[in-house]
Amino acid sequence: MSRRSALALARSHFDSGDFLATLSRRVALATESQRPDAAPILRRYLSEEIESTLMEMGFACEILDNPVAGMPPFLVGERIESPNRPTVLLYGHGDVIDGDASHWTNDRSPWQVRVEGDRWFGRGIADNKAQHSINLAALATVFAERGELGFNAKIVFEMGEEVGSPGLDAICENLRERLSADLLIASDGPRQRAASPTIFLGSRGALHFRLRVNNPAGARHSGNWGGVLANPATVLANAIASLVDGHGRIRINGLLPPPIPPQVRARVAELVVGGEDGDPALSSNWGEPGLTPAERVFAWNTLEVLAMNSGNIANPVSAIPRAAEAVCQLRFVVGTDWLRAKELIEQHLSREGFDGIEVTIEASGAATRLDPNDAWVAFAERSIEASTGKPVTLLPNLGGTIPNECFADTLNLATIWIPHSYPGCRQHAPDEHVLAPVMREALQLMTGVFWDLGEPAVPGAR
Repeated sequence: MSRRSALALARSHFDSGDFLATLSRRVALATESQRPDAAPILRRYLSEEIESTLMEMGFACEILDNPVAGMPPFLVGERIESPNRPTVLLYGHGDVIDGDASHWTNDRSPWQVRVEGDRWFGRGIADNKAQHSINLAALATVFAERGELGFNAKIVFEMGEEVGSPGLDAICENLRERLSADLLIASDGPRQRAASPTIFLGSRGALHFRLRVNNPAGARHSGNWGGVLANPATVLANAIASLVDGHGRIRINGLLPPPIPPQVRARVAELVVGGEDGDPALSSNWGEPGLTPAERVFAWNTLEVLAMNSGNIANPVSAIPRAAEAVCQLRFVVGTDWLRAKELIEQHLSREGFDGIEVTIEASGAATRLDPNDAWVAFAERSIEASTGKPVTLLPNLGGTIPNECFADTLNLATIWIPHSYPGCRQHAPDEHVLAPVMREALQLMTGVFWDLGEPAVPGAR
């Protein structure tokens, strides 16, 4: 019984084809949470794939209805071995984005794993089925080698992440004691680079807002009324330009973050963004000046225009349009005054002379970031480096957004995310895939992390 033997067992599980067989079975279940008729298959995924796997390791499991009516269920489970051992909360999601089958290339199907060299294709294979399958397989490997886990494990597993995780925060709030733990370990999102084992400690928040400008007179002939009636599209275009300039720089001071903390800057300043096969070339002179590309992605705020509409672009007519609207998104880091976003945007537009623009907040999620100097961070880094022989890329937070506030804020946990995908995986798009070498390495490093959690030298309880 040893760490080395456990890692060898993990390699054997992958190389034998057993891991591929399990993953293929899971990908074949079309767990599209956006579909109203998907409820039976979402529950089936929990009972047949997750609950059965956990029960083999002695977990007590329960499938719970979502506190939000009509939304997908949750699975909550636990295996308590000793009150003197650390307790880890695990998380994953089994739902996927729409399969979009007609746009997959080379006769690939979203619901059948296709192996092409090092690439394994399938819907949800990167987000999140391979990732939670790796973690569950690593957990089972430690259990098989040691005869126990060596630590206490709890899990909350959802089937609605792709529709915004409705009910997840309520589950965490309602089951606060039941889900209490020393830390969260979960996997989602991509590594910073394919060959680099990566840890991130939270995520940027996201806030979506809609801007709308109406023409009270309705659409009017541009020859008869142009020059004397305000054009909603022109007003909106200039209003947006007052929020974010032509080089992507935010112009609302209230929605900028505080200065980058030294411990965060030290972790991200020299990271490389892009540069791998399939990555786009970075735009020159774009984003906040004076920052590196990595600081712009991981340590600063961005404001993006996601969609705009006015008139009929397919069949334009010579008329001032009756309305114009845009949907914008603020990605933000910890310390941003995002809860006052509507007020700050309205005040800014008024100061800039844009009265009468309707501002509506449509969706939001908080930013989170565990202190990079936390003892659990050092523990995870040491463990992964011992398993892979590689230095770990540490991101204080993901550039995107995950529901980490449910764990970091509601449950007050240290949060360690260890992603098993890579930036070019095409998640949410046709031809979504994962890389076999990354998964093989991930299965070993997660086995190492879970093994080390059962050793004496772990950080104390929070």
